[in-house]
Amino acid sequence: MLVSCVILWSCLCTRVFCAPALSKESTSIREATSTPCWQVEEFVVSIECFQCSAFHKNLWQECRSTGYVEKVNCTISNKTEYKSCRSTQMEEHLYWKFEGTMMGLTLFFACLVVLRQRALDRLASEKVRKQIESL
Repeated sequence: MLVSCVILWSCLCTRVFCAPALSKESTSIREATSTPCWQVEEFVVSIECFQCSAFHKNLWQECRSTGYVEKVNCTISNKTEYKSCRSTQMEEHLYWKFEGTMMGLTLFFACLVVLRQRALDRLASEKVRKQIESL
């Protein structure tokens, strides 16, 4: 048991403390090849955040993470690129989905507590009744 805990702890520490060093190496390689212009210079959003079509989700890397992109124009290089973004409608939908789930779980566990308390009260009163009958 102790050995498995030590192995698990060492794996976790390796991932936590060595991950930043590994990501820096891969990032520097990626920066040398192609960095999007909006990461290194000022940009203007030409088309606000919109949902990608099914075709564009497979075609554009930017669409894969959130499903939404915005078109940006970089001011210095005059490039037009797409940037991944988060939609307010999607965020609101996720928020209300989370709230509904939490309310449902609250009601479920509240009912569970009431039922458990009734069962315990029934057992206690039955135990008291048996003690009174035995006198």
